[in-house]
Amino acid sequence: MVFGRGKKAKKDQAAEPGESLETAGPAEESTGRKATGPFDVSEIDSTDGYVDLGALLIAPREGLQLRLEIEEATQRVVAVTMDLDGSSLQLQAFAAPRTEGLWDEIREQIGQSVGSQGGQVEEIPGVFGTELVAKLPAGTADGAGGYRVARFIGVDGPRWFLRGVLGGEAALDRDAAANLEALFRQIVVVRGESPMPPRDLLQLRLPKDSAPAPQQGAPEFEQPERGPEITQIG
Repeated sequence: MVFGRGKKAKKDQAAEPGESLETAGPAEESTGRKATGPFDVSEIDSTDGYVDLGALLIAPREGLQLRLEIEEATQRVVAVTMDLDGSSLQLQAFAAPRTEGLWDEIREQIGQSVGSQGGQVEEIPGVFGTELVAKLPAGTADGAGGYRVARFIGVDGPRWFLRGVLGGEAALDRDAAANLEALFRQIVVVRGESPMPPRDLLQLRLPKDSAPAPQQGAPEFEQPERGPEITQIG
């Protein structure tokens, strides 16, 4: 697994999207998020074996590449992107209220942003609940007009919201998305106990240099590069 960094062009690009879906009730505990993930750090027995990025713990997988996106104005890490089998999954985690879900509102905001860029959005049912498929105008290599597709998924946990953006074949093909969806389910969110306003981005960071040598299938590291533009949506 390869690991690198990307850069953000503007300070406000990462802070707008994302917050809470609906909080799972007791009847959902055996079949909902607590059973299938993504998980809160309080719901796992050990953090051993995960890639520790601060607010997110990521399970390693052979062939997985990780890219951190850096906000230029502050040099803070604002997103992590998982690349696997030609597709991508961008991850951001946010503080959320204890009870009120915000996913409906966030989807509406994403739709307005996509529309302002001349794109279209469609709500569809998915394995993580209601999802949003966005189509944005984009030029092709030969100069002809085209579009790029992104699939937004969101999951609410205890005082956090985890947002994923699938790109590449995974945005269009459920079979192509299966491996990244499985990795999304294995994500562990570390919310922390500090009070935070809803929608604040949970702090990500580079892995500690003092971490032990990676095991087989654990992340390797790429040269820094610019992160995906899809962060600008929403």
